[in-house]
Amino acid sequence: MKFLLLALALAATPLHAQTAARLFGAEATPSPHRPAAVGFYSKGCGAGMVALPETGPTWQAMRLSRNRNWGQPEMIAYLQDLSRTATRFGWPGLYIGDISQPRGGPATSGHASHQIGLDADIWMLPPQRLNLTRAERESISSVPVRSADQRSVTRNWTPAHHALMRAAASDDRVDRIFVAAAVKIEMCRSATRADTHWLQKIRPIAGHDTHFHVRLKCPPGAGMCQTQSPTVAELSKGGNGCDDTLAWWVTEYLNPTKPTEPDAGPRPRHPREYTMADLPSQCSDVLRAR
Repeated sequence: MKFLLLALALAATPLHAQTAARLFGAEATPSPHRPAAVGFYSKGCGAGMVALPETGPTWQAMRLSRNRNWGQPEMIAYLQDLSRTATRFGWPGLYIGDISQPRGGPATSGHASHQIGLDADIWMLPPQRLNLTRAERESISSVPVRSADQRSVTRNWTPAHHALMRAAASDDRVDRIFVAAAVKIEMCRSATRADTHWLQKIRPIAGHDTHFHVRLKCPPGAGMCQTQSPTVAELSKGGNGCDDTLAWWVTEYLNPTKPTEPDAGPRPRHPREYTMADLPSQCSDVLRAR
């Protein structure tokens, strides 16, 4: 009865005022459009998304119950390419976490981004085998590669991780890769002085100790896709991101100074709270198309 009442309430609410995460999370299939990333990584949707096959010769998609193995064709091709590259470093392939929902958009749980099909999470756990059952993919977990105090990497971090991350970042399709601050610090410490410009793409951020998050650039000609600003190229100015700025992550970020005055500003809304009116207008067409 309560589900009937909810359905009736949604039907009586104009589409633009409905919660986008609930609507996009209910879609099990992609829209029948040509592929297109619409909007920004954390405020948009994806038309004509393509599924990463659940299992391939060098990858497995994890947590299949979430139905988030969908992305733009460029992302699916990138993940397959990187999984083959991983075999050069002694891994049989990759475990792939969330990419996006079938039509992108905000999710009811988890990510703020992953909305336009150009973000993907790749597990730090080197696969032991690539024939996991659906049940095993729900129960197995990745491994943390940073210490509990967030200041250093653990023994789970290996030279193969470094090599894989370098290969991932060196691809021209990649805009940036989000990792735990300890990973960025370790990569800067162990990198050779020559050819480290790719390290600028490795960006420290909270919550990425068991996976790394790859974000691709807007594909060429993708007129409805809003690129990251400032871009990594604009930020780098020939550097590698291993300068004094990185120290902030083990000082101010991990041990923030207490504000002298309370913040009186409004609480920023999480994408889970967005309505359809917050997204690009084209997302309504992506959602309704059959």
